[in-house]
Amino acid sequence: MSASTSIGPARYLTGAVCAALAFIALYWFFVKTYNGQIVDQLAFDGAEFGSRSVTPLTNALLDRVPLISAVICLVLTLVIAAVRRNWSTFLVAVAAAGAAVATTQVLKYAILTRPDLDVAGYADNSFPSGHTTVAAASALAVFLVSSPRMRPTVGAWGAAFAVAAGLSTVATHWHRPSDVIAGLLVVAFWGCLAGAVLSQFGPARPAPARPWRAGRLVWIVVPFAVVTGVAFVITVLRASGESTETLIAYIGGMAAIVAAGFAVAVIGTRLFARLP
Repeated sequence: MSASTSIGPARYLTGAVCAALAFIALYWFFVKTYNGQIVDQLAFDGAEFGSRSVTPLTNALLDRVPLISAVICLVLTLVIAAVRRNWSTFLVAVAAAGAAVATTQVLKYAILTRPDLDVAGYADNSFPSGHTTVAAASALAVFLVSSPRMRPTVGAWGAAFAVAAGLSTVATHWHRPSDVIAGLLVVAFWGCLAGAVLSQFGPARPAPARPWRAGRLVWIVVPFAVVTGVAFVITVLRASGESTETLIAYIGGMAAIVAAGFAVAVIGTRLFARLP
């Protein structure tokens, strides 16, 4: 029996709505509430541990992430689109990546604000992370133009790249953990909208005969999610600004970034498994 049936945009539109709701919830708790700001700020303060281990070379490379990501993304998407002769998907992919980057800039600098809730520390709004958005959007573009068989592998490596960029921005005291996860959600939102558009291009493809199992990434997501939960509870109950609490909050924040990044990869791989 043929598996080439219509997919329809509903599943992708649902994913976009879920990403938007998760973004709103993240912003409300970690930016708009006192407890959320405390947890995020303690993780930010705890990044002092990470910043001591980050070399000046790493700082210089991180500063060039937007340009490097954009160039690599453009070259790879052009090459893949040319080989597959799929320029319509290329245009959708580039549009989605560009929209994600633009959305983050508009949200951070023109719409979202960080209220003063008497939480000591860095006070300016940094939600969401632009560097993380650029890295994840670049990975998204390559993911979309890749063949269904290659998307799981591209998604896994793309998630690793975006997570690494996000972790670096926290370790170097550029961003709070919630900023990074918010950047991932912005890209997820536009990726789902791109999926809704691409679902209209043709019938679903048969599932790969021997697919790279996205479920393997679950073994990364689950333990890091557990660490995140434990660190969150400890931080909320014992928040005092002492070095132990800041280190726990920092570890929890970094674990949350890893869990969120690879969870997006798992969900995205399943959503796009048979997309034409």
